[in-house]
Amino acid sequence: MGIGNSKSQERVPRPASQKGFTLLEVMIAMAVVAIALVTLMGMSVRSIEVNARLQKTTQATLLAQQRMSEIEVAAAEGNPPAENEEGVFDPPFDNFRWRVNYEETPLDFLRLITVTVVWGNEGRNEMVDLTSFVF
Repeated sequence: MGIGNSKSQERVPRPASQKGFTLLEVMIAMAVVAIALVTLMGMSVRSIEVNARLQKTTQATLLAQQRMSEIEVAAAEGNPPAENEEGVFDPPFDNFRWRVNYEETPLDFLRLITVTVVWGNEGRNEMVDLTSFVF
């Protein structure tokens, strides 16, 4: 009986015309590849958006530092900070707006200055704040 079972379980080779993948196997493989490609393309687009936001944030930070330096130099030359101001940077940075807020401190000779640079919608947090003290 053991001998008869081993013969009935032997695998019969397929003829050469039946070797290869079935249509169902090919369709499943193509679906997996399509899902992977769509996911990779979405990640690529997201990466480009993040990179653009980081570039804007870096530019805004450098512009805020420039504006703060101008205020600090003017204060050191004896021109005390004026009242709150706002404006637009010169081209090619004219898509960035700036705002300067001056606040009094408990010390008469010291003022708190906040420079805000906005490049888009402030509600979407497309801005940079830089705060410093000026004598």
